[in-house]
Amino acid sequence: MTQESLNQLWSYVTANDAMAMAYIGVIEYEGRGVKQDTQQGLAWLRKAANANVQYAKDLLQYIIHVTGEDTNIPGNFLLTTNAVQQLELCIHQNNIYAMVFLAEIQYMGAAFVQDKAKAMEYLTRASQLGCILAKEILTDYQSRESSLCNNPSSPFDIFKRPNSDFFLSRGQVDGSNVNKHSATQSHKEDHMKELNEMIGLSRVKEEVASLRNFVLVQEQRKRLGLKSNNVSYHCVFSGNPGTGKTTVARIVAGIYKDLGILKKGHLVEVQRSDLVAEYVGQTATKTNAKIDEALDGVLFIDEAYTLAEGGQGDFGQEAINTLLKRMEDDRNRLVVILAGYSNEIQHFIDSNPGLQSRFNRYIHFDDYSYEELLRIFVFNLSKNDFKITRDAFNAVGGIIREQIANKDSKFGNARYIRNMFETVIMKQANRLASSKRNPSKEELMLITLEDISL
Repeated sequence: MTQESLNQLWSYVTANDAMAMAYIGVIEYEGRGVKQDTQQGLAWLRKAANANVQYAKDLLQYIIHVTGEDTNIPGNFLLTTNAVQQLELCIHQNNIYAMVFLAEIQYMGAAFVQDKAKAMEYLTRASQLGCILAKEILTDYQSRESSLCNNPSSPFDIFKRPNSDFFLSRGQVDGSNVNKHSATQSHKEDHMKELNEMIGLSRVKEEVASLRNFVLVQEQRKRLGLKSNNVSYHCVFSGNPGTGKTTVARIVAGIYKDLGILKKGHLVEVQRSDLVAEYVGQTATKTNAKIDEALDGVLFIDEAYTLAEGGQGDFGQEAINTLLKRMEDDRNRLVVILAGYSNEIQHFIDSNPGLQSRFNRYIHFDDYSYEELLRIFVFNLSKNDFKITRDAFNAVGGIIREQIANKDSKFGNARYIRNMFETVIMKQANRLASSKRNPSKEELMLITLEDISL
């Protein structure tokens, strides 16, 4: 960026152009063409966000998270549909910095399928409207295109992962710190990192981090000869299907191992049929066998309240009694996590004093938002080497919005997205197979609108 283009940019900022504020925020945050000032960069992005620039909001969310200022924000950045639509609207209004923004995005393929021709079109138009920065970038792209494809000189470098057009994980941003810790410490941090990189689940991340911090502090107090407080490691996970309860349970088991609470840290997942037998005297044996399998790890009981739903003559209560006894007998070797719908699991625990006394840590799993479900879909694309056209991406967003608007308590959340993704790639496979020719690598990667007709 030359001084001339920078001066023009500042003139637009002074005139309260919100897109210009967002752009100056990015370049100050990264120190591109100006002295790096991350705090001032964040301040300009906040000002642009307050002016309702959706792209600034998306960038700000991401930057705050990857710099560790707010661990409640998901660790993966995804350019939202609303941000692109707003940029396009501003382009129709001849906003030159909206043109530059979208040109950068199109050239790098940072959100959708790469479209260099479209990028050049935006830059040319902005140049014709007198944007000096657009002229500089256009010249740069034209003269160094091959090198820019591999190492783009752009304010958006921080949003691009080498092997993906969609995501930059927090782990990659923090990778420079890896050698500062011992191998053991790095391993211990892997599970919390895995949790923090999951999409959404802000409340869950807070609760697990709080538990972890408490245990660490108590251990430090013990080492210094101070009294420590005991804490129950048993948990109740409540929420609708597909909200990540089983996945988080596996991570929690690993965290417990890292903290020295459990020797193995494995997860044994069971449901009613794994614990309750059909005949007298068999349920205790069946339940004990699963508990033995879970010793030194976590016993995860999904839809735990079904243990008490069998009515008179049912052996579910025997399973509960066996579980409670073993939780006491093996309290140093067994952690139990109960899971299920919120109301049902709460009623189940409230109805049994033994359960009440042993389970006092509740973690609720909220349904995923529209943006989070969209992120999950794109994550599936990215990790499986797929790309998506913009109209197909918009169609996916529309389907997700419709599902959310009509959802009930049985809505599958991330499970629905996984099934949706599998349906999409099956349709793509059928489309490619019907062409009766060998598809190219690019065609094998590309999801089109035709594949989204669910």
